[in-house]
Amino acid sequence: MSGYLGTKAVLLSTTSATVGGDSSVGGDSTVGGDLTVDTNTLYVDSTNNRVGIGTSSPSKSLDVNIASATLRIRDASAGNTFSVKTIAGPVSLAGSEANTAIGFMTNDTERMRIDSSGNLLMGTTTHYNSSYRMSLAPATGTGGIIFKNYSGTNTGVPYAFLNTSGGTVGSIQTNSSATSFNTSSDHRLKENVTNVTDGITRVKQLEPKRFNFIADPDTTVDGFLAHEAQTVVPEAVTGTHNEVDDDGNAVMQGIDQSKPVPLLTAALKESIAKIEALEARVTALEGN
Repeated sequence: MSGYLGTKAVLLSTTSATVGGDSSVGGDSTVGGDLTVDTNTLYVDSTNNRVGIGTSSPSKSLDVNIASATLRIRDASAGNTFSVKTIAGPVSLAGSEANTAIGFMTNDTERMRIDSSGNLLMGTTTHYNSSYRMSLAPATGTGGIIFKNYSGTNTGVPYAFLNTSGGTVGSIQTNSSATSFNTSSDHRLKENVTNVTDGITRVKQLEPKRFNFIADPDTTVDGFLAHEAQTVVPEAVTGTHNEVDDDGNAVMQGIDQSKPVPLLTAALKESIAKIEALEARVTALEGN
């Protein structure tokens, strides 16, 4: 059986339907079998329950195969648009296609991307460091990330750090007016606990410096050179002195300047003990 929708020919059968060109259907319609619209524009594989857009041989439940593929979802009443596009390859929801990136857009501008290596990029299309899985680059003149307390109370933990076994080893905790940066410290996690008895000796080995960073020549700060502090408080420093990667690029050291605090406290307690002993001797001498 055949007929016309407007000026376009329609061929219907009990097993398939074919539409040539643009068409319009008034009311409900049902096609028993496969459906083909203008060869590769739209194809419904009724046997395998697959839909192809831009292909007549869909390999997935939904197979989109068109140049610079973009899926756009609009809220007509509000004028809002959300788009998903592919970059340098086809979309595969199962993740089996190689060299595929998926970009997420609003107002025709890309805001976020998942690249072919599975890295998440926000505000950028460039992954800055292959050692990490996410890159965030806020727009010029704007801030970075906001962590909002999700617990519904004044105290919450918006950010937790887990080890490979799933145990919490650190957190960022907030209350109504302040933020705490925490690392594991419960006594039940520790053994071989002893007092620091050489605090003054080790503190004298530290070499505080004043300097500016090359990237910020107008700002002078107090701090340490990482490799010098590493010999005294190795747990405070990451990386190796003068390390380079396989390509000869510098791998910079870092320092957590809160880590020397226990050593400084021990040195201060030793100094207080010496001062108190001297005060006691002076008092005794004055009494005589």
